[in-house]
Amino acid sequence: MSATATPETTATPEKMKRFDCMRVLAPMLKSELVILSLGASVDEWYTAAPHMREASLFQQQLGCVTPQAFGLAVGLPHRRIVSLDTDGGMMFNLGILATLANERPRNLLVVVWDNECYQSIGGPPTHTAGGRVDIAKIAAGAGIEEAHTARTLDDFEALCRRGLAADGPFVIVAKVDRDSRRDIRRKHSDGREDKYIFVRHVEATEGIVIMGPSEHN
Repeated sequence: MSATATPETTATPEKMKRFDCMRVLAPMLKSELVILSLGASVDEWYTAAPHMREASLFQQQLGCVTPQAFGLAVGLPHRRIVSLDTDGGMMFNLGILATLANERPRNLLVVVWDNECYQSIGGPPTHTAGGRVDIAKIAAGAGIEEAHTARTLDDFEALCRRGLAADGPFVIVAKVDRDSRRDIRRKHSDGREDKYIFVRHVEATEGIVIMGPSEHN
C-alpha cells in the first residue's frame, strides 16, 4: 500500500507596512519636493518625514498626484520630485503613465502604495485586488523602462536608492498591507495652509516668486 504524499504548504509572505516603507524612504530625502495622496498616508508621512513637511504638498484630488508631480518635474528640471501615489489614484488616471513614457522626465520618482483598496472610504477593493491587474506591468507596457514592484523592505529600499539617482522616470509599486498606523501624530494643518506652506518653501529654496502680494487699486 503506497503512502499518500502530503502537499507542501507555503505561508503567504506578510505584506509590507506603508509606514515602514516611509521610514525607509524619508532619510534618503533632503532637497526633494514631494506630492502625496489623500487618506491615511498623509498622517503617516507627516510623522515619518518631519524634515520634509514644508517640502511636501498634501494633495486632495484622487488621480492628480502623479500628474502634479510631473508638472513640477518639468517646471523644476534641476530638482528631484517624488510622487507618493496610491493604487486607487493611479487607476483613476492611467494616462499619466503614457505621458511619463513619452516625455521622459529625468527627475521624477513615482511610488505607488498598492494596498488593493480605497482605504479612505472604508476599504472597497481596487482593480489590483483581483490579482490580475499589475500597475508595474501597465507602466512598463506604456513604455516606462524602469517600472518595478517591491514586496519586501529590502527591495523597496534598493529601488528607492536607484529611483532617486535615475536619469528618467522611475516607478515603484509597493505592495503594502491595507491596515494603517493609528498611533501616529495627526497632521494639524488644512489643505489651504498646506498649499501656502509648500509654495513658500519652493519660493525660498528656488529664489522665485510664485504668489506675490496682492495689488490694491
